[in-house]
Amino acid sequence: MQIGIDSFAATTTDHTGAAVSAAQRLQFLLEEIELADQAGLDAFGIGEHHRIQYLDSAPCVILAAAASRTKQIRLSSAVTVLSAADPVRVFQEFATLDLISGGRAEIVAGRGSFTEAYPLFGLDLRDYNSLFAEKLELLLKVRSDIHVHWSGQHRPPLTGQGIYPRPLQEQLPIWVGVGGTPESFARAGSLGLPLMVAIIGGNIRHFRPLIDLYKEAGARAGHAQESLKVGLHSIGFVGESEQAATDAFFPGYAHAFTQIGRERGWPPTTRAQFDAGRSVHRALLVGDPEFVAEKILQENELLGGISRLQFQMSIANLPHSTMLKAIELLGTKVAPIVRKELAQR
Repeated sequence: MQIGIDSFAATTTDHTGAAVSAAQRLQFLLEEIELADQAGLDAFGIGEHHRIQYLDSAPCVILAAAASRTKQIRLSSAVTVLSAADPVRVFQEFATLDLISGGRAEIVAGRGSFTEAYPLFGLDLRDYNSLFAEKLELLLKVRSDIHVHWSGQHRPPLTGQGIYPRPLQEQLPIWVGVGGTPESFARAGSLGLPLMVAIIGGNIRHFRPLIDLYKEAGARAGHAQESLKVGLHSIGFVGESEQAATDAFFPGYAHAFTQIGRERGWPPTTRAQFDAGRSVHRALLVGDPEFVAEKILQENELLGGISRLQFQMSIANLPHSTMLKAIELLGTKVAPIVRKELAQR
């Protein structure tokens, strides 16, 4: 199992509570990616948002900067809001990133958890489903063919134009990022694409039927089981002790989800809800290294095997020094426990 981190480049405050400038926050983020590489983590993903709380509206630019400071870690989107983008440009940007990074680029394509990109780029939210389906089709076509013949509803046709540059990897990895919609799981399986499941709360066991649906759809379409990889995007944080981890993470976590809840009609987040979310079979991966490693192993068992697990820690608005320590613990403590246990099994 690969273990990594996803970040939304959320704006943060320093130890005094003062806002960190956008420029400083991005420098901190590059230091976090560099440390993740040094600590032996497998992947780092950057999200895409177009709102005031985040600095990741151009994720490929951040990843390209990180490529020059890292050696081994895979560099991915988390997710590319493909519905609001031109698939040709997305492919060109990530192919360029692949060349810069020496073959470490990946795309996780999705529709995004917020909708502000649609009006921003002149798109009709009523086309939410058809935009993604059509643009994913085109992205896969561009990946497979240099000269592309294609037509659709939402973009002018391509009539044999060459799409350059081509990536260093023989085939640029493209994952499909999904939430909880059965149709999304089945579509990824039918296409034979690896699946990245966002699990930000609730009971892990509820996702097993959806993952089974993904694998069944893939098998019906003739795809080998080994090509049907499952990754998780999960909220998590590692501290020296359980108390240190929960006390550090909860305030920012509660603030972020209470803000989101105001938009979506959820009640304010409480400490009781947070603590319940850390219990067995629940989604939050927050605690000391041994606790977090055990929960990862439980999730791997419950879901029938996980290929990659990406930690989302930046949602809690943590100080930079706290983030660095958590990344170090994830890479040097949690990941070795998980890898050793899985190797023995």
